[in-house]
Amino acid sequence: MVSGIAEESSDVELLRRQVEYLRALVHTDELTGLSNLRHFNETLGLELERTRRTAQPTCLVLMDLDHFKEVNDAYGHEIGNSVLCHFAELIRRAIRRLDTPCRYGGDEFAIILPGTGLEQGIALAERLRSLIRRSPFEMGSIRVQIGASMGVGVYEAGTDELGGREFIEGVDRLLYLSKRKEPGRICHPAASTANRCNMAAVAPQIR
Repeated sequence: MVSGIAEESSDVELLRRQVEYLRALVHTDELTGLSNLRHFNETLGLELERTRRTAQPTCLVLMDLDHFKEVNDAYGHEIGNSVLCHFAELIRRAIRRLDTPCRYGGDEFAIILPGTGLEQGIALAERLRSLIRRSPFEMGSIRVQIGASMGVGVYEAGTDELGGREFIEGVDRLLYLSKRKEPGRICHPAASTANRCNMAAVAPQIR
């Protein structure tokens, strides 16, 4: 009797672990171990809904590696993949436990920061940029000084008319402005702008 209960308990535990593994597999980028696009969309949707409900802001940082194509062309995709993993590790070192780091494209990354205003989001982006500059990728005789352009935006309460897709597109425009101005820059809405989450209406600032 006891043996049967123990075996059943073991089966339940095995099933639980398998379910957790499959859930992680669905939500994880295979190369870097960060959240994937699916998990990014799900998590951001939940955080924006929480912002509407609690009036706590949600910050989003979008990042694009600078000159990554040149790295791939010069060293090959294997080294390129190692550079992506190196960058993912730098992101992990810069963020808090409650933040969600994501890889949502080839060399495109994002960080979702719950309960975080614009100033805090900019501070995190600058901390990550400083860490990137101090931490080149090195493997044998290969040394790559990577860089990343960033767009930082914040979603605040009182803007229910702005959907998640519009919010992402707004921050993506800031990222585009950052890369167009000069690689390695951080672009964000002007801190004095009242409606900070309406990315199409703000005057961007670049650092």
